[in-house]
Amino acid sequence: MSDLTFLSAVSIAELIRKKKLSPVEIVEAHLSKITRLDPQLNAYVHVNSDAALQQACVAEQCVTQNQTLGPLHGVPLSIKSSIDVGGLRCESGTKLRASHVPPLDAPLVSRLRKAGAIILGVTNTPELLMAWETDNLLYGRTNNPWDLSRTPGGSSGGEAAAIASGCSAGGVGSDGGGSIRVPAHFSGICGLKPTPGRIPATGHYPNSVGPFALLGVVGPMARTVADLKVLFEVMQAPDYGDPSAAPVPVRWPSKDDLKRIRIGYFDDDGRTPVTSETRTAVESAAQSLREAGFQVERFRPEGLELARQLWWNFFGIAGGMLLGPMTKGREADLSPILKEFLSWVAAEPTHTGHTLLDAWIQRDLVRMQVFQQMRDYPILLSPVAAVPAFRHGERSWKIDGQTVRYLDAWSYTEWFNLLGTPAAVVPVAQSAEGLPIGVQISGLPWEEETVLAVAAALEGEGGEWRQPPIH
Repeated sequence: MSDLTFLSAVSIAELIRKKKLSPVEIVEAHLSKITRLDPQLNAYVHVNSDAALQQACVAEQCVTQNQTLGPLHGVPLSIKSSIDVGGLRCESGTKLRASHVPPLDAPLVSRLRKAGAIILGVTNTPELLMAWETDNLLYGRTNNPWDLSRTPGGSSGGEAAAIASGCSAGGVGSDGGGSIRVPAHFSGICGLKPTPGRIPATGHYPNSVGPFALLGVVGPMARTVADLKVLFEVMQAPDYGDPSAAPVPVRWPSKDDLKRIRIGYFDDDGRTPVTSETRTAVESAAQSLREAGFQVERFRPEGLELARQLWWNFFGIAGGMLLGPMTKGREADLSPILKEFLSWVAAEPTHTGHTLLDAWIQRDLVRMQVFQQMRDYPILLSPVAAVPAFRHGERSWKIDGQTVRYLDAWSYTEWFNLLGTPAAVVPVAQSAEGLPIGVQISGLPWEEETVLAVAAALEGEGGEWRQPPIH
């Protein structure tokens, strides 16, 4: 085996079960790579080497004693540092929570450990997760393994950089407006934003309440769709610390049922243009799914622009109202990126009871409108973002003669947070600069299994995962 750290999580677990790979060997390989690459990437904020090696030794004893092994036995994972991992920092990138260390694991982390996973450490985020790039005053900037002058995205940027570079076999991010999917797209990996409540957000900070419960989720990130599938299966199931929790059983579609699904695709929302290479990637993905036996037709549901506006009403305006009291008087401790976000929020009138109620009603109405159209096309294929990974500090881009500004470039992900639908990202192409380009596959609420099955079919048509130049 040439590089153990680029094995998939599924392959690692299988080799360990067959006693062809040692948990200690695989953890040592990942820790060695972190030591070598993380000074350039700055993906991790806390690596717990001693505990990871201790867990690996225990995992190895289980193998030698022929004990029953979980589906992730011996697999080294990372966790976004906005999710509780007992004994590791959970600061969400802000000085306001500096040195916060939770005593206990979040439920999803406990489920991963029960399945045999070994937690290497926790990864970097922008401050309070409010950016599509990763930088903060506590730990600094995270760089993209495809090009260190560019961002791996945000807010799960440290997680994406760690997984793409082989410093982790997979892990967990969170997503309130593209924070799993944009980093997956920028970093050339896969990611799943589930339906709110399908994987419990208990133990996440900011807490999953109010507007964050409507929009925000936690979900798996990995280099292959098969890895997303096993991570999803392990973490899913309700926990009533998440107000959106629901007891939805796992239901994988049969091959016959899957091929009967009609897929609608679009490469432009009519408002924010995407690069020509992104359009080509979506067209190529649509053709690949046709060749895999799906019925794929050009279709864009009505109501997406209203969904984008309503998303900002909740994430931006209502979210800013929640964060305002927390940050007031602490402006000197805030990162430039968070100050910029708060300035955008301050430019908008705050919600009254009437405007918040109206936004809530409109959200329900637009969900009904879009879901009615998705009865004909229960899977949607679209871009993830207007551009591939951008250079640190960039705030606008010229596309087809039009200026695309920072907040507009990610609207392709924001709809699905407002709608509460699952959406996965699969890398399918590269830009002229050699940067990854992913596409987004979304489905109806609670239909993660169908989304992942279509994503796996697309991945199967597109060839093997590509390694970044840093390794």
